[in-house]
Amino acid sequence: MPLRILVVSATPAESDVLKNIDGFDLASVVTGVGTVATAWALTRYLNSGQRPDLAINIGIAGSYNTDIPVGEVVVPGSDCLADEGIEERSGFLTLAESGLRDPDGFPFRAGRLWADEFPVPAATEGLRKVRAITVNTATGSQETIKRLSEKYNPDIETMEGAAFFYVCIREKMPFLALRAVSNLVEPRDRDKWNIPLALHNLKIKLREVLLLIN
Repeated sequence: MPLRILVVSATPAESDVLKNIDGFDLASVVTGVGTVATAWALTRYLNSGQRPDLAINIGIAGSYNTDIPVGEVVVPGSDCLADEGIEERSGFLTLAESGLRDPDGFPFRAGRLWADEFPVPAATEGLRKVRAITVNTATGSQETIKRLSEKYNPDIETMEGAAFFYVCIREKMPFLALRAVSNLVEPRDRDKWNIPLALHNLKIKLREVLLLIN
């Protein structure tokens, strides 16, 4: 019997990659952009009596890693809420660093959220595993890039990923995430972005993953 799969995306454009992907038991939730919208919409769905066997987060991402080209589809292995914390005179502290959160308190481990809580290994064969961060303000200045790079050493950045991880781990819901790189994280210049390429490749890789899962 095929798995019942919930595909979670932030925007209609990202959700559109599901068009003409047939032969699978798929449901779709478009949450809206950001962590609050994602957490609310996903939690509401999971507690509505329509609980799936697996949740997949899809979307685009910015890359800090110049070895990851625009258009590549990657799999976040861990994520964190990178701008959630306390600003001191000496600089930024995460909630764990400030003593307001146990870095190893469920659902966190070492201050991060990990996709290996519910591994789906065969589904992501051949895809690059990456270290992600989630922000409430998309990064667009050299100062912020430097600060986040030094603190987290991220490969990619999104505005929803950690919220998706958080809810799925809390709800004991098997999950994975697929992100297609649309741009490098650099001083903001949308002329260098390639969202159509990212979404095209995301559609291809999502179908491949679904075939492996089922």
